[in-house]
Amino acid sequence: MRIYFLNILLFSSFVWGYSQSNTMISRLETFDITTNKRSLIREENGHFEAPNWSTDGSYFIINQDGLLYKISGNGTDKELIPTGFAAQCNNDHGISPDGAFLAISNNDLIEGVTGGTSRIYVLPVQGGDPKLITEKMPSYWHGWSPDGKKVVYTALRNSTYDIYQIALNDTTEVQLTNAPGLDDGPEYSPDGAYIYYNSFQSGVMELWRMRADGTNKEQLTNDTFSNWFPHPSPDGKYLAFLSYLKDQGQNHPALKEVSLRLYNLQDKTIKTLCSFTGGQGTINVPSWSPDSKKFAFVSYQNNH
Repeated sequence: MRIYFLNILLFSSFVWGYSQSNTMISRLETFDITTNKRSLIREENGHFEAPNWSTDGSYFIINQDGLLYKISGNGTDKELIPTGFAAQCNNDHGISPDGAFLAISNNDLIEGVTGGTSRIYVLPVQGGDPKLITEKMPSYWHGWSPDGKKVVYTALRNSTYDIYQIALNDTTEVQLTNAPGLDDGPEYSPDGAYIYYNSFQSGVMELWRMRADGTNKEQLTNDTFSNWFPHPSPDGKYLAFLSYLKDQGQNHPALKEVSLRLYNLQDKTIKTLCSFTGGQGTINVPSWSPDSKKFAFVSYQNNH
C-alpha cells in the first residue's frame, strides 16, 4: 500500500496541477543569496511548477497542465514549447549543460494503465520531437551529467523507488541506490564527482550524497525537518533545498508550510532563506542562475 501511494503521489504532479489550475495563485520567484532578496517574476491565477533557469540566464522553463512554457527573464512573456505527443509532462524536466537540449518526464497515455507511466525523453530546448531515453516506467528525470552524456533519475523497480543512471546512447540503466525507502531528487555536482539526493534511508527524509558510481554514501543533514531536492550551485559551493517544517514521512505534498534553505558545502552550515506555502512543484528541479547568485522557485496561495 505504501509503494502504491508513493506511485500515485509522484504521478500526481500532473493530475493535481490540472485539477487545481483554477483554484490557486502561483508565483514564480527568485532568491538572491548575495543580498537575501526575494523577487517576484510572474504571478498567475492558475497552477504551474518547477522552474528551470536557462544556461544563458535569459529565461525560465515551467510546466503547466501537462505542457512546458518558456518564461522571459522579466516574466512578461510566456511561450509554449512544442513537445509533440508528450503533452502530459510532469514537473521533472531540465536543460542540458550546453543549453541545447531539454530532458522531460512525460506521463505516457497507455491503455488500461492509470498511473506510474512517466518516462524520460530528450528533445531540442526550443521544442521538437521527443526521443525516448527510458523504456521502463515509471522514471522521473532529475539531473544531467556535466558532459551531457548521461541523466540520473528516480524510478520504481522491484517495488522500490531508487536512483538510476543511463547514458543517452544506451538502453541499459545502472542502479545507484538500493536502501529501503524512497530515494529521490538526484543531481550531479558541477564537477561530476558526486550525486546529491534525498533519502528516507535513516527513517526520516534527509539530504545525502554519493560518488557518481553509487559508492561512499554520506548523510548530510540530520534535523527535525523533511528535506528534499538538493540542487548544487554551478560554482559547487552551495546546495539550495526544500524543507517541510513538519515531518511528511516519504511524501512531498503540495500547499504545506515550507522553507528554502542553503547548505554551505565548504563549512557544512545551513541557513534558512525564506518560508512560505509550497512543497510539490516549488523547486523539484535544477533552477540556479548561471552565476550562482540566484535560484528560482514557485510559491503558492490556495484560493480556497
